[in-house]
Amino acid sequence: MTRVWPSWSRQAVRQARAQTLVFVRTPIAAFFTLLLPLVMLIVFNALFDGEVDTELGPIKISQFYTSGLAAFTAVSATYTNLVNFIPMRRDEGILKRVRGTPLQPSAYIGGVVLSALLIAVIGAVLMLALGVLFYDLQVEAAKMPAAVVTFVVALTTFSLLGLAVASLVPNAASAPAVANATILPLAFISSIFVPLENPPRWLTVMGDIFPLKHFAEAFQAAFNPFVEAPAFRWGNLAMIALWGVGGAAVAVRKFNWEPSVGATRGRRRRRAPEELAA
Repeated sequence: MTRVWPSWSRQAVRQARAQTLVFVRTPIAAFFTLLLPLVMLIVFNALFDGEVDTELGPIKISQFYTSGLAAFTAVSATYTNLVNFIPMRRDEGILKRVRGTPLQPSAYIGGVVLSALLIAVIGAVLMLALGVLFYDLQVEAAKMPAAVVTFVVALTTFSLLGLAVASLVPNAASAPAVANATILPLAFISSIFVPLENPPRWLTVMGDIFPLKHFAEAFQAAFNPFVEAPAFRWGNLAMIALWGVGGAAVAVRKFNWEPSVGATRGRRRRRAPEELAA
C-alpha cells in the first residue's frame, strides 16, 4: 500500500500550530511580543495628552499611539521573532534534521512564518480593541480595506525581511542583538514611540528609506479622522512592497540549513559532562 503524505498546506498548518504552542508556552516571548506594547500604550496615554501634528494632519495622541504600536506589535511578532528563532533552530541542528524527515523543509519554514503572522494579527487586534474601548479610537468601515491591505503587505514584507536577516546572522548568540539593533532605532525615527514634530532633515530622510515608517504612516491613515476614505497610501505601500521583494531575494539566495561553524561542537562540549555523569 502506498502511503499518502499530508499535503504541503496541511504540513505547514500543523507546524504553525506546533510553533504557536511553543510561543504560548514561552512566557518571556509572549510578554515582549504581546503584553509589553499594551503596557506601553497605557503608559504613553497616561503621560501624554492632546494632539500631535503628523504628515497626515493633526491626530489625537491616543489614536497616534494605538495604531502606531499596533504596527510595531506586528513587526515584533514577525521580523523580530523570526530573526531570533531561525538562527537558534539552525544552530541546534533542527533545520538540518528537518531536511531528513518526510516534512517538507519549505512547509516547516512556512509553518513558522504562518505562526508569526497569526501572533501578529492577535497582537494588533488586542491593541486596536484596547484603543476602541478605552482611548476613543475611531474605526470607519470605509477605511478598513486600506488597513487590511496595508497590514497584509507589511506583514508579508517584514516576514521576508526577518528570514533575510536571519539568513545573514552568523549565529544564534548574535541574533537578539541584530534584531534589536535593526528595529528599535527605526521605531524612534519612524514616529512609533515618539511623535516627531519638525525633526532634522537627515532624520526624516533616514525614516523615509526604511519600511517601518511607511507601515506606520499607512496604517495610521486608516484610523485618522482627518484622512478621507478609502485612505489607501499607495506610495507607502509601494515602498513596503519593494523592501519585501529585496527581502525575498536575500532569503532565497542566502538561507542556510546547516548549523554555524562551532555551534554543534560547542553544544556537544556542554553536554559531555552530563552524559558522563549519567
